[in-house]
Amino acid sequence: MRQPILIGAMAIALGAATIFPATTTAGPLRDKLLERRAARSAGDTAVPGKALRDIPYGSDPRQRMDVYLPAQASNAPVIFMVHGGGWRTGGKGETAVVENKAPYFTGRGYLFVTINYRMLPDADPYVQAQDVALALAAAQAKAASWGGDPRRFILMGHSAGAHLVALLSAQPSLAAGSRWLGTVSLDSGALDVPQIMEHRHLRLYDEAFGSDPAFWRKVSPLHALQPGAQPMLLVCSSQRETSCSQAHAFAQRLKASGARAEVLEQAKSHREINLQLGLDSVYTGAVQAFIDSLNKI
Repeated sequence: MRQPILIGAMAIALGAATIFPATTTAGPLRDKLLERRAARSAGDTAVPGKALRDIPYGSDPRQRMDVYLPAQASNAPVIFMVHGGGWRTGGKGETAVVENKAPYFTGRGYLFVTINYRMLPDADPYVQAQDVALALAAAQAKAASWGGDPRRFILMGHSAGAHLVALLSAQPSLAAGSRWLGTVSLDSGALDVPQIMEHRHLRLYDEAFGSDPAFWRKVSPLHALQPGAQPMLLVCSSQRETSCSQAHAFAQRLKASGARAEVLEQAKSHREINLQLGLDSVYTGAVQAFIDSLNKI
């Protein structure tokens, strides 16, 4: 059992490549490149309990979602999870996406939905955000048939997925009429895309965001912010140089617009923030407290 768990944990860390600061040293950078290779080959993780697999929400093979069901679901709240992977790799069934979160949330009576979406080079991050919106609308349309409540969705994403749910939450018009209670962003370092692109950065950012400053602003949650932004909890790794500074800057902008925003700093690595959510810990309790504060209708 140890080897699959380790590989899956490494797979999540590729999302780490989404946000490494320019000051990253050669050693950690080498580790992240190795984790990126692991992410490409990681398989799905088996999670106990009933699950509905590969439900289509579009015609592309990657436009699919899985639904993990609690033992008894009736008007259940829903966690809608978007995986990371540098906008290029990753998957809805990876260990750090589901191994701890799915049992934790279904054990508390939630539906836990995970999605795939189109990726680079076929789809840029803006198109990916549109895929997330399409999947959200499809999940809400089907929620009642699964025993879920379409009014009680919580968006969640890690790394590149955290960037996508943050962009959707900052720019509700992208969601094509969908509504949800709030958003949990798990360690996105791409909240201020122009700031990243105007300083030294890894090549993966060039692959994702290109060279057009107008596109940088279009896909930057901080710059795309519109009235009506959803409540957000921004979890960030205090072990990384720019993660929490971006989270605090974005939270300030959200609050100035009238939206609710909280920052939860964690002395955990990028992959630990994803992998360890759902374990019995103060960290999981803090995230759950934010969700509980929204989930009162």
